[in-house]
Amino acid sequence: MDIEEVMLETEEAMEKTVEYLVHEFAALRTGKASPALVENIDVHVHSYGSNSKLKQLAMITTPEARLVVIQPFDPSTTSDIERALRESKLGINPNSDGRVIRLPIPELSEERRKDMVKIARSIAEDARVRVRGVRREAMEKIKAAQKTSAITEDDQKLYEKDVQKLTDGSITKIDQVLEKKEAEIMTV
Repeated sequence: MDIEEVMLETEEAMEKTVEYLVHEFAALRTGKASPALVENIDVHVHSYGSNSKLKQLAMITTPEARLVVIQPFDPSTTSDIERALRESKLGINPNSDGRVIRLPIPELSEERRKDMVKIARSIAEDARVRVRGVRREAMEKIKAAQKTSAITEDDQKLYEKDVQKLTDGSITKIDQVLEKKEAEIMTV
C-alpha cells in the first residue's frame, strides 16, 4: 500500500470518528428540544413491513424550547411512530391526537444532568480510543513500509510525526466537542 494512501486513510478515519462523536452527542438529551433527539429513531412501520428512520416518515419541528412536534407524512404511521418513541431510550411519553405527536421535554434534574455528563465523557473516551487505534494501525503500516524499503528511516520518522499531529488534532477536537456538550447539559 502506498504511504500517501495510508496517511489519507488515517486522516479520514480520524475525521469520521469526530463526526460520529458529534452525531452521538446530538442524540444526547440536554433538556432542550431538538429534532436531533428523535430523527434517527428506527420505526417499524407495519403497513410498509419495513424499518425507517423517523426523519423519513415525518416532519419534526421544535416550536417551543421544551417541545418536539412530529407530523407524520402518512397518518397511518402515527401509532408505529408512537410505539417507537415509547420504546426508545429517550424515556419520554409521546402525546398524540391521531395526526400530530407531541413530545414534551422535561426539565433535567441536577442528578440527571451529572449522569448525562458522565455518559458524554464515556462517549468521548470511546472516540479517543478509536482515534488512538487508528494511530496505532497507521504507525504499524509506516513501520512495515520502512522494513520493505518503500520509505527511508528519515521518512518513517516524518510520517510518524504527521500521524501524531493528526492524532493530537483529533483528540483536541474531541475535547472541544465534549466541553461544549458538557456546558450545554449543565446550563439550566
